Amino acid sequence: MLAALTVLLAAPGTSAAPPDAGLLAPGRSLGGIALGASRAEVVASWGRAFGRCRFCPIETLYFNRFAFRPEGAAVELGQDRVVAVFTLWAPPGWRTTDGLRIDEPLARLEATYRPLRRSACRGYDAYVLPGSGARSVVYVLDGRVWGFALLGRGHAVCL
Repeated sequence: MLAALTVLLAAPGTSAAPPDAGLLAPGRSLGGIALGASRAEVVASWGRAFGRCRFCPIETLYFNRFAFRPEGAAVELGQDRVVAVFTLWAPPGWRTTDGLRIDEPLARLEATYRPLRRSACRGYDAYVLPGSGARSVVYVLDGRVWGFALLGRGHAVCL
């Protein structure tokens, strides 16, 4: 997630806009995008102003509020369908349905969701939220909520 941010390309915009704020509905959607959504559905929601990762093993589209600035969201596509959706860096304005916001302390995450399963990633931690449906993940960097993800079956929690 962090390393791939350097490979963005700008594309012309449309009336839809990349998300500057979004909602993680655990197990269901992130920023209004659900796993299994088509590329056309993503573009209809977030617009055509996206960059593509040139070196990612799976097609990855980056939707940034401002070209070449890392805050925003991304989707990974497998067979033209969303297999993962996640925030990039720590975009302000994003929250969960339970009110957990980007940049809140880890203690707030732990008080809001239990039990949590923690995975140590390179330079940050991933906390998998309890529940059924798609795996919902909260990323923590230096003790603060850094981002969110909704991941399909078999997708590693460390991006």
